[in-house]
Amino acid sequence: MVFNMKKKVIIIGALGYDFHVYNTVFKDNEEYEVVAFTIAGEQNVGTTEETERKFPSELAGTLYPNGIPMVSEELLEEYIKKYEVDEVVFAYSDVSHEEVMHKASRVLSAGANYRLISGKFSQLKSNKPVVAICAVRTGCGKSQVSRATYRYLNSKGFKVVAIREPMPYGDLVKQNVMRFEKYEDLDKYDCTIEEREEYEPYIEQGLVIYSGVDYEKIIREAEKEADVIIFDGGNNEISFYITDLLFVVVDPLRPGHEVKYHPGEVNAKYADAFVINKMNSAKPEDVKIVEDNLNELNPNAIKIYTNSVVTVDNTHKIKNKKVIVVEDGPTLTHGNMAYGAGYVAAKNNGAIIVNPRPYLTGSMKNLFEEFPQITEIVPAMGYNDQQIKDMEDTLNKAEAEVIIDGSPIDLEKLIKSNKPIVRVSYDIEAIKSPTIEEVLDKFIEKNLK
Repeated sequence: MVFNMKKKVIIIGALGYDFHVYNTVFKDNEEYEVVAFTIAGEQNVGTTEETERKFPSELAGTLYPNGIPMVSEELLEEYIKKYEVDEVVFAYSDVSHEEVMHKASRVLSAGANYRLISGKFSQLKSNKPVVAICAVRTGCGKSQVSRATYRYLNSKGFKVVAIREPMPYGDLVKQNVMRFEKYEDLDKYDCTIEEREEYEPYIEQGLVIYSGVDYEKIIREAEKEADVIIFDGGNNEISFYITDLLFVVVDPLRPGHEVKYHPGEVNAKYADAFVINKMNSAKPEDVKIVEDNLNELNPNAIKIYTNSVVTVDNTHKIKNKKVIVVEDGPTLTHGNMAYGAGYVAAKNNGAIIVNPRPYLTGSMKNLFEEFPQITEIVPAMGYNDQQIKDMEDTLNKAEAEVIIDGSPIDLEKLIKSNKPIVRVSYDIEAIKSPTIEEVLDKFIEKNLK
């Protein structure tokens, strides 16, 4: 008797690592039939209403001429039973260990096995040296470390190209391999606010950044113009590539989270160097908790200590003024933070923060109900046009004199505001040796000489 039954699989995802796992493990694999992707509503706010969305046949490979359904995670048990699914693969990031296992309980009770994929099976090998910047949670300061890394490598004469973990919410065929160098490229690929937050800081620095769906194709394109690749991981995701140097950023404002979230704890165990950021805002006792946990997880990793420094253009425009503050959306939502750089800038400069609740419009009301830690600031949300309009209306209705933009993007390029917008930027500064630059010197000596 011959048994060649394919295992039926569902991949639990959030429009990112799930696609990468599919491409590296399941695409063109005759042993499996991928029945569906699920989309996480708590991470892709406003994207789960579409019931007909599919991972397109053009990207799915020869085994899926009709593509693969993409449905809300709420339908997980229904799909397991309907299609007699054998295995459910968990493939997204910034989820507590407890929540990962709650999902496991849903899967197991519905009759399927539950699986996680190791980086051993999903990480690709580049023919150029790779520096990855990952984290234990979203909102730790990866972008600051990334900027410090590419600035320093550029200063040493190396051509640096960045690759960002995906968040493609539009036409996946069009967004399969994206290259960003100019602001016009953001419009070319119909980027959401969430995508712009990741790409704009690179464009502002005159750098090239790639993103998309197929990270094998992306790395091969990036290698053509780079001496060294920087992988900038989304949330607390693991690197999609085998690394020659891995910085993992840690946040002492959320002590203990380094051992409580997936796959942040995996990153901590992978790390070559920890960057313990926001030291200028952290309590010594919280730093000690973090240090003790890191020593337990990975005692051989280097520890780098940095301050997160917030700067404001034209501080006189916000001093003693009534302001409404906008912050990076994902950091506030599934990142569980209550404030960010914009709030810090407002407090440091004597601004009067206006409560946004009386002015919330449409989907903004839902966000404040779903994420109760958000109280005094507006998350920069824009997974779709209606969300952007609701944010714009909320800000315009607010009885404030100024909007403080603490998000990574330039809001003036996206909304029509009836009040001035003051941008806030943030960067890191070294406290003591070893520094990021000193660690990079050793990387250069080993990999780029």
